[in-house]
Amino acid sequence: MRALLWFKQDLRLDDHPALQTALSANQLLPLYVLDPALLQLDEFGSRRIGVHRARFLLESLTALDSALRQRGSKLLVVTGKPEEVIVQMVEQFDVQQVLTLDEIAPQERASLARVRESLGGVPLRIAQGNALFSEAELPCPLDQLPAVYSQFRALIDARQYVFQPQGAPEQLPPLPESVDTHGFSLPTQSQFGLGDALSIAPSAFPFSGGELAAQARLRDYLWDSQGVRQYKETRNGMIGSEYSSKFSPWLANGSLSPRRTAAELRRHESLYGANESTYWLWLELLWREFFRCTLQRHGQALFEAGGLKATARAPQHIDERFDRWTQGRTGMPLVDANMRELSATGFMSNRGRQVVASYLVSDLQQDWRHGAAWFEEHLIDYDPASNWGNWAYLAGVGSDPRLKRTFNALKQARQYDPHGEYVSLWIPELRSLPEHLRHTPFLLPHLELEAIHYPRLEQIPEAWQQHLNNVA
Repeated sequence: MRALLWFKQDLRLDDHPALQTALSANQLLPLYVLDPALLQLDEFGSRRIGVHRARFLLESLTALDSALRQRGSKLLVVTGKPEEVIVQMVEQFDVQQVLTLDEIAPQERASLARVRESLGGVPLRIAQGNALFSEAELPCPLDQLPAVYSQFRALIDARQYVFQPQGAPEQLPPLPESVDTHGFSLPTQSQFGLGDALSIAPSAFPFSGGELAAQARLRDYLWDSQGVRQYKETRNGMIGSEYSSKFSPWLANGSLSPRRTAAELRRHESLYGANESTYWLWLELLWREFFRCTLQRHGQALFEAGGLKATARAPQHIDERFDRWTQGRTGMPLVDANMRELSATGFMSNRGRQVVASYLVSDLQQDWRHGAAWFEEHLIDYDPASNWGNWAYLAGVGSDPRLKRTFNALKQARQYDPHGEYVSLWIPELRSLPEHLRHTPFLLPHLELEAIHYPRLEQIPEAWQQHLNNVA
């Protein structure tokens, strides 16, 4: 039997259910389809993939190709629409079945449906996707799961789950002899037409894409440095690579399995004992799972202006203030520093994401979907369920019964960057200012602010008054 293994957001060999099924084939074609639609502007004026995501993707594909070669195979990369490319490959190489992992987001599910229809009589076999649990393992049917995270977490924690991911195979079925591998080479960054992603020294994510790098980080954070044991204390940091696990980019494109991550976390706890920090990392995996279940239940509704609360009045306005937000030129240093870090590196801390999202929606009164789309283009750890779920939650149109979560940006700055080190790192204009003014340059006389070429804040919110001069 000859099979085609269609890689998508599952760029690994470890804990890969479709790959395990493919081992029974006599010959195997591992395929990745690069869809040009990813580079087109969407309705919000953003691309589905930007320069940093493209760089991380190419690194991940290179690593996957290397792992396949070590096992007697190779990754075939073809540019085009999946429903056209896969049918062409099936016909050209007389493939009897196509194997892939399941999807949960509307666009990806539509792509699966188009491929299935195009294949006609050739079966498309779909294995469990990148979730912690299959639907059968959930404590109740999907449509009966709690819509609030705290209740979802309690329901999951009431059970004792054992994770037993299957390791990567040592050998793979060979390619068909008729395959000319020279015609399926990996793309280069320039072929994306997005320019090159430069290496930025202070990046909080100085790691490479791919399964090898993901496994190395998992090993370091849980076993070598054991940074996980301080995670609860450090997780609100914004500078450096060690304030959080940094697993999210690899989880997002499937270079790292969530089940492998959970299994290793449980193994760590069994050897060194569980503490608050190891539990908090588990909670982050559950947040990811909660948003996946939310997207599966509600589908396209999560991407609409009213989100899951069609009656909610989320802002739908967009103007030049959105552009200033994207450029890191709002005049609010903590917001601007985070947005500049995102543009420069493709990464931003969890604390920073909450602050900038809240600022866009609550302070600038801009359409949250434009912010979510901007994140989709730029974040190397973009995941549709987590990204759009978090944005809807902050905009007050998610499944949570509370109104939107509003963060006081200046209070957050005083609390999480008390000495202005983070804003100085990403906004060089502010480095010459005294420490007590780095978060409030809008208090400077007009000429002094002009001299450092930093924009003036249009209006100081009333809620900031008590935080103008105090230091946390």
